Amino acid sequence: MTLKTVLLGACSALAFAGIFSTGASAETLTIATVNNGDMVRMQGLTSEFTKANPDIQVNWVTLEENVLRERVTTDIATKGGQYDIMTIGNYEVPIWAKQGWLLELSGLGDAYDVDDLLPAIRGGLTVDGKLYAAPFYGESAMIMYRKDLFEKAGLTMPESPTWKFIGEAARKITDRSADINGICLRGKAGWGENMAFVTALANSYGGRWFDEKWNPQFDQPEWKDALQFYVDLMKDAGPSGASSNGFNENLTLFQQGKCGMWMDATVAASFVSDPKNSTVADKVGYAIFPTKEGVDNHGNWLWSWNLAVPTSSTKAEAAQKFISWATSKEYTQLVASKEGWANVPPGTRTSLYENEEYKKAAPFAEPTLAAMNAADITKPTVKPVPYTGGQFVAIPEFQAIGTNVGQLFSAVIAGQSSVDDALAQAQTATKREMMRAGYIK
Repeated sequence: MTLKTVLLGACSALAFAGIFSTGASAETLTIATVNNGDMVRMQGLTSEFTKANPDIQVNWVTLEENVLRERVTTDIATKGGQYDIMTIGNYEVPIWAKQGWLLELSGLGDAYDVDDLLPAIRGGLTVDGKLYAAPFYGESAMIMYRKDLFEKAGLTMPESPTWKFIGEAARKITDRSADINGICLRGKAGWGENMAFVTALANSYGGRWFDEKWNPQFDQPEWKDALQFYVDLMKDAGPSGASSNGFNENLTLFQQGKCGMWMDATVAASFVSDPKNSTVADKVGYAIFPTKEGVDNHGNWLWSWNLAVPTSSTKAEAAQKFISWATSKEYTQLVASKEGWANVPPGTRTSLYENEEYKKAAPFAEPTLAAMNAADITKPTVKPVPYTGGQFVAIPEFQAIGTNVGQLFSAVIAGQSSVDDALAQAQTATKREMMRAGYIK
């Protein structure tokens, strides 16, 4: 059974049934979350929380990433009040906090140890010195690759690989007869799906979404070079149906031994190295996100999935009690005791990367921390920009703009459009939206 099958089964059961404590008078929290492995694992451990807090029930609504973003954005903007806790990214947190849509997390308790949160992660969730979300896990991007396939092909992964090397290696280790794709990359449309990778790629090529005056830059050579490289690579060495593949789909392919390389979130490392779910667990190597020759920028992104309380919730005290439990050092210990140290949520706390048990059990710990430390969301690309964000642009309009551009680029991967046409349409559509929003005239 693959991890994807387990995830979907667990998600379906939990989303419909929820996890309930006993007691007719218990307060019920409704939590909207994403269907990735760490969040599904948390749902399976929620009985530990309700056992200790019999006055609180927990009802899970588990959704695919794009659907989650659409649902929670609509609910919070309209003050719908469907959810007491939302799983959101560090893109939404500062924007929504400034809109007055999120509650300050001032009730996490004295034992929570906010100062233990990694500074880069905590900074992205803080507005005017106040914390508005707690990180469940943090990530950057890196390369995961099959050491056995590299050895067979006579290849050695460089300490700082270039895209030229990655392209040549991917084509060399591709073996269609053995159902091995040289590389798996996101192709599914969405600002947080294919555009997370493509934006990081463009950043590493020296591209940028906007110049200093907010003019879109899709008509510049850096974007043409980056997108053409991506499209050609996916055609030559990627899996069929790649335009439908996001994080979970590529994770399954890699675990099944069908990908020679995969560039994606560092959080995936614990799943590809888990022998219970991955057929290549003992064959995985890790490397930093590539650069383009002559461009000193790895394009690393910095992301965290976080738990936040919308102002529309009437159960703020209970919600913060759950968030405190789910993002605490004690929760990390709980996961370690049940699943082993290699499977604890990564990328949020300094203490984890000082823990010798974790470092011994997780060969990806050091590469993950190095990737996160290499990310600079204040300077995502080489040329000056008026925005912050690694794989996104930290403005409210980006969610719609990024999704539209993602659809255009996904169509190229699907063979329904050309690179030139997609870039021209992206330039026109993005310029129109930026004019409508008042950024440019």
